[in-house]
Amino acid sequence: MKIDIVLAGVGGQGILSISTVIGLAAVNKNLYIKQSEVHGMSQRGGAVYAHLRFSDQPIDSDLIPLGKADIVLSVEPMEALRYISYMKPNGWLVTNMQPFVNISNYPDHQSLISRLKELPNCVLVDADALSSECGSTKFSNMVILGAAIPFINIEIHEIEKAISSIFEKKGDDVVAMNIRALHAGYNFSKFQS
Repeated sequence: MKIDIVLAGVGGQGILSISTVIGLAAVNKNLYIKQSEVHGMSQRGGAVYAHLRFSDQPIDSDLIPLGKADIVLSVEPMEALRYISYMKPNGWLVTNMQPFVNISNYPDHQSLISRLKELPNCVLVDADALSSECGSTKFSNMVILGAAIPFINIEIHEIEKAISSIFEKKGDDVVAMNIRALHAGYNFSKFQS
């Protein structure tokens, strides 16, 4: 078993939190893991991406070659489009459909969504709306993570344990909100796999 994930988004959207949660869940399952450092400008508003690989066999490189990612997981649709060249032909794109418009020449939203819908394996999630229904838009990254669970080969209860461990210092309410958002995303996508 080997899973390669490219994570993409904008600084401040929680890419590192997603990567940390998946990584801890993989380690807890005694899997090998490699993660690249975040590339790009990680300050709020700058484009960021990272590579995350885990396997039951040793992994040689932390970087995923073009065309080899099992999943492109994105919290921003333009950033999803930017990294789909990393995806395998039968790979999955899981992305928030709501834009983070931080540049004056941001592409037309409808055209962007139409291009993403052309992909054979695409889960478009209104993560902002689902997160808001859970109590705050601050947890939209966990909605996206939840939507990716059917494709990452790690059970939801393992992801929940990792969330609890990582966020326990922030209090029970923060842990509960993250897990609620995770389930909202999971329930949205579990029948699309």
